[in-house]
Amino acid sequence: MTHADLQQLVAYNYWARDRILAAVEPLTADQFTRGLGSSFGSVRDTLAHIYSGEWVWYSRWTGVSPTVPIAFDLFPDLSSLRTAWAALEQQVRAFADRLGDDQTTHEVDYRLMNGTAARSTFQQMVQHVVNHGSYHRGQVTTLVRQLGAAPPASTDLIAFFRERAAPHQP
Repeated sequence: MTHADLQQLVAYNYWARDRILAAVEPLTADQFTRGLGSSFGSVRDTLAHIYSGEWVWYSRWTGVSPTVPIAFDLFPDLSSLRTAWAALEQQVRAFADRLGDDQTTHEVDYRLMNGTAARSTFQQMVQHVVNHGSYHRGQVTTLVRQLGAAPPASTDLIAFFRERAAPHQP
């Protein structure tokens, strides 16, 4: 994987996130936090789980191995989650931008939440973050539909590629 490939995956991840957040925007406060029996209960908790996962991996890239995820109730509404995620996005993009082609396969030592030592390359970790987000964005799509709201526009990777390749209209 080249540095450009890695940056493209990061760009895709935030493009897809923004599509999901746009679909969540019309939900009421009750709908946003209502337990629906999914893996993480509510739309808020599922989104906060995705955010927390990205935060954990970014922390590991910078030499810190968190032992607990971020508490979901730190995000009482979509606005608070958007604000935190925008700041994390800036950090992740800046970190990815600083890498060179030779660093995408650089191995990073870190600890899992339970303290177990682990080692992965940056490209493996970025691919995991994107895959993890895709899995849980699918869950959010289902929850949004269960709440009677319109689902997000496609978050498929090919839709991202097609959109980026489309000529821009004046």
